[in-house]
Amino acid sequence: MNTLKTVLLMTVLMVFFVFVGGLIGGRNGMYIAFGIAFAMNIFSYWFSSSIVLKMYGAKEVTEAEYPALHRLVRNLATRANIPMPKVCVMQSATPNAFATGRNPQHAVVAVTTAIMGILSEDELEGVLAHELAHINGRDILIGTVAATMAGAIMMLADMARWAAIFGGGHSNDEEGNNNPLGMVGMIVVSILAPLAATLIQMAISRSREYRADEEGGRLCGRPLSLASALEKISKGVAYHPMEEAKPATAHMMIMNPFSASGMLNLFSTHPPVEERVKRLREQARGMR
Repeated sequence: MNTLKTVLLMTVLMVFFVFVGGLIGGRNGMYIAFGIAFAMNIFSYWFSSSIVLKMYGAKEVTEAEYPALHRLVRNLATRANIPMPKVCVMQSATPNAFATGRNPQHAVVAVTTAIMGILSEDELEGVLAHELAHINGRDILIGTVAATMAGAIMMLADMARWAAIFGGGHSNDEEGNNNPLGMVGMIVVSILAPLAATLIQMAISRSREYRADEEGGRLCGRPLSLASALEKISKGVAYHPMEEAKPATAHMMIMNPFSASGMLNLFSTHPPVEERVKRLREQARGMR
């Protein structure tokens, strides 16, 4: 069900992007939107992982430096039947972890120093199993494409806003190549399009997080360990949000690196931790 939902949401996001381009610039706008999306996705596919690792200062570590961490990752990779990913560590006081890479053959698992300090080995294994589930399910690529498309829609919205300000909101010509909405319509699109794109991206991210929790619990064999880890990480993030985190990459983390509550949770890239823990406990009861 989560996979079906993700495919549907990805399709909606891509169609919506081209649709917005058409609203802003007619037929030519659709062509331009498609070209922008294609170029941005190609760039993200090849370079996003290296950019993210540099952004967070994640350094690859050897087995001699972190033998227990390497052992856990290797055992889980063997169980998941995927190549051993690179292992990186981030110097951060915020407990968190993420996986990146365009496919399982070029995957990286990164954890913060804080997460290794507050979790037991069983809990850390649950977190790593969650991240390997992301790798095995190609969630990294899906999340990257979703974030790229959402970013492209926001860029189009900015173009529409500036076009409206400088008198670009004129009706379309005979071939339908200009903006068919008029100035007021362009302003409305420039406001609503980014909001809609963000909500769709959030829905995709939440769907993949639920799937990775379930697969991670099954991979490590102890869903309750992952549930306990999520509760500890949530408290750690609330106490010490990740200052170096960026909104564009928040969806990659196992827990939203920003402290959010109330209405802000509606726009979070991650499901509520209480619901994630509840599902993992139900999974544990089912396994027993």
